[in-house]
Amino acid sequence: MKRREFITLLGGAAAAWPFSARAQQVERVRRIGVAMSTAEDDAESKARIAAFLQGLQQLGWADGRNVRIDTRWWGASDADANRRYAAELVALAPDVILASGGSVMVALLQATRTVPIVFTLTVDPVGAGYVASLVRPGGNATGFTSYEYSLSGKWLELLKEIAPGTTRAAVLRDPTIPQGIGLFGAIQAVAPSFGVEVSPIDVGDAPEIERGVTAFARSANGGLIVSGSGLAAAHRNLIITLAARHRLPAVYFERFFVAKGGLISYGSELRDQYRRAASYVDRILKGEKPADLPVQEPTKIVLAINLKTAKALGLTVPPTLLTRADEVIE
Repeated sequence: MKRREFITLLGGAAAAWPFSARAQQVERVRRIGVAMSTAEDDAESKARIAAFLQGLQQLGWADGRNVRIDTRWWGASDADANRRYAAELVALAPDVILASGGSVMVALLQATRTVPIVFTLTVDPVGAGYVASLVRPGGNATGFTSYEYSLSGKWLELLKEIAPGTTRAAVLRDPTIPQGIGLFGAIQAVAPSFGVEVSPIDVGDAPEIERGVTAFARSANGGLIVSGSGLAAAHRNLIITLAARHRLPAVYFERFFVAKGGLISYGSELRDQYRRAASYVDRILKGEKPADLPVQEPTKIVLAINLKTAKALGLTVPPTLLTRADEVIE
């Protein structure tokens, strides 16, 4: 090869190297871990994941092309199992983890303080110790809150509005997560003003729930408040069935309970949180840090009522309540 041809070839190759390196960097497959607190066959959770994937796709991320998504379904597991699942997910070395709810967050933060985490379905992340503040989270986690503790007082207010004769309320809560304790405390604080005596029912496994609700229903004028937790979502069919069997008016934290036959719900649109979470995952994959991304609150609280269930319980829904409802199932 002549000297001039060799220099031309060498120069062309050198010019191509930066472009090749840039292309390789852009096409590098990133890894997202997803920790779901429910079982894999849970239809509502699948819809939430679909909303998250749709949000990612709109931002240019496609599973199998430029990102790999490892989803783990924890189901109604205990604390020891949660810690094991969290360690297994962190061991995959994801660039970021999407976390569903408090039980998942507790275990993940025990497993890592470096891998970025974007949480959803979380109440009071400051009080729970997940972040330093809502405006500047400060650590490796940020995300989206479901509601404030004060919202739980609204659940009790709605229970009295739709079933005025209620003088006793059982609060189904998960005592193993901070929000389970905090939500019950907030309800307990406002209960005297509504003339209602409240007591907790721990949401563990199915037999524990059935024993608790059955024992509570032996006395008259009772109602249920189902506070937010992964365990309550996992056992929602059982809880709705028990409320119907014992003719207990019940207020739920999310509309999918009402769609399945529950009486009334008041809470944030949870699928929307997953769509919005995709934007934070995108920003972290592009170099931003969770510590600098403020925790976001719900954009809308939804009130849903099932008139068929109200009729079965012999309840007349006040017109003022119907006019405020975002969704009425007949």
